[in-house]
Amino acid sequence: MSNLHQLAGDAVRKALESGQTVATAESLTAGMVSAVLADTPGASGMLQGGVVAYQNSVKDSVLHVPAELLARVGSVDPDVARAMAAGARTALGADVGISTTGVAGPDAHDGKPVGRVYIGVATAAGAAGFEYTFTGTRPDIRASACAAALERLLEALSS
Repeated sequence: MSNLHQLAGDAVRKALESGQTVATAESLTAGMVSAVLADTPGASGMLQGGVVAYQNSVKDSVLHVPAELLARVGSVDPDVARAMAAGARTALGADVGISTTGVAGPDAHDGKPVGRVYIGVATAAGAAGFEYTFTGTRPDIRASACAAALERLLEALSS
């Protein structure tokens, strides 16, 4: 976990230095990203909050991911990650929204293989989705997704 805490520390520092706030929308990581950020001293100055949107109904009703999109592509998709990040940013009033969605295993989901993960990032400039493929156990894949989300958050805060 130390790599996660270092990434989180860097993200919290960067957000505080630049006066930016952050919101999370998490599916496969189920709150891990916001929890690791909150482990960092100073997080209260930048972390607005987070939504654990494990079910598509929550992605739709809370984060405003279009139900039509979810029905068409499933929950593990770059457009869904993008919409989740934008939804968190808007719902929680943050400068940056970060999201995670993917397949931690042990079985494939929505036609996507175990280890396929999408990280979404949303800022005032727009939103983007990034694809990853991780290997390992369910906890390994979730930790890798958390690290990738923190790396993308750090990039967004630095740009």
